[in-house]
Amino acid sequence: MNSRSAARGFLAFLLSLPALKGQPGWAVTYTSKDVCALSKSTVDINCTFKFPTTSGNIPNNVSPVEYTPLWYTKGEKDEPENLKEDKAYGDRIEYICEGLSCDSSSCNGMCTLRIKELRKEDSENYKFRFITNTVKGKYSGVPGVTLSVTDQVKVSFPSSTDPTGENMECHSMCSPVGGFKYNWFRNGQYEQQGMYYKVNINSQDNYSCAVEGYKQLRSPLVYAPRTPSVTVSPSGEIVKGSSVTLSCSSDANPAANYTWIKEHEDSGGRSGQNYTITNITSELRGNYCCQAHNAIGHHNSTCFFIEITSSSQTTAVAVGTIGVLLATILLLVFLWMRTKRASRTSGQGGRPDPMELLQH
Repeated sequence: MNSRSAARGFLAFLLSLPALKGQPGWAVTYTSKDVCALSKSTVDINCTFKFPTTSGNIPNNVSPVEYTPLWYTKGEKDEPENLKEDKAYGDRIEYICEGLSCDSSSCNGMCTLRIKELRKEDSENYKFRFITNTVKGKYSGVPGVTLSVTDQVKVSFPSSTDPTGENMECHSMCSPVGGFKYNWFRNGQYEQQGMYYKVNINSQDNYSCAVEGYKQLRSPLVYAPRTPSVTVSPSGEIVKGSSVTLSCSSDANPAANYTWIKEHEDSGGRSGQNYTITNITSELRGNYCCQAHNAIGHHNSTCFFIEITSSSQTTAVAVGTIGVLLATILLLVFLWMRTKRASRTSGQGGRPDPMELLQH
């Protein structure tokens, strides 16, 4: 084979290859490479595309030029799986594609993938592929568009120096161009619009926010701590020299922090949900209260009184209890024996009255 024949063969091989990314005249351009959307909402992923009306200087001679759109997340770019055939999407998928605009050298088009009722599992990388009725007219736009689906709308608390109120901020994990508009709710009822809301310290109400138009996707409720409860371990009498742990808990969001205070003490309290007192002495006797507090407010518990019992008192009480128990047992045994003796006597000369037995 001479060099001219080899060149012709190589050219024929190139013309037989499918169109690849980067080949002159072929392109898919996405409006954005990353898209974030709220679950249960609808999202549009847009792209434009173009391809030449000639293949290797050979006119396609197809009129009118037509194409078949295809969006995919699975499979290779030359053998992708059409989203419309994916049961996970069902009728939530829609292709909105315009007709081609062609001139003597190229054709241009637009196509949108619309996904309704978004789910978190829809978070994927989406790519567009088109197949034309021209010679070797196939092309996939990679790497595609990454979609992130979230339902996370949250309330945060920027630092504040106002002792009477606290600023709350509503924000979403998504940050779309232009941002979202937010609505605020107090006790489930609409209050106002805006990213920020000022709440009075120690308000007993609850608050939430949502992206405008998606009130069903509200943030978790935030509220000041409810009345804390106190438990003690071990339960029962507290003996001098022993240890005891007080625990405090409260329903709150944001989660509460805790401070323990002993009544009639000027010194600062101790922080922590649990407060352990070791080697208890009579000086530690008294009322102990906990305060639950968060950014919105605080609430105090009912105080728990620690009464100290000495070990000698405990021993005396225990001995006294044992003595009473033994005396009761002896009395029962004595009565049983008297009853048994009376039964023998009645077998010989008549049955006696039980009341008489007890009076002897």
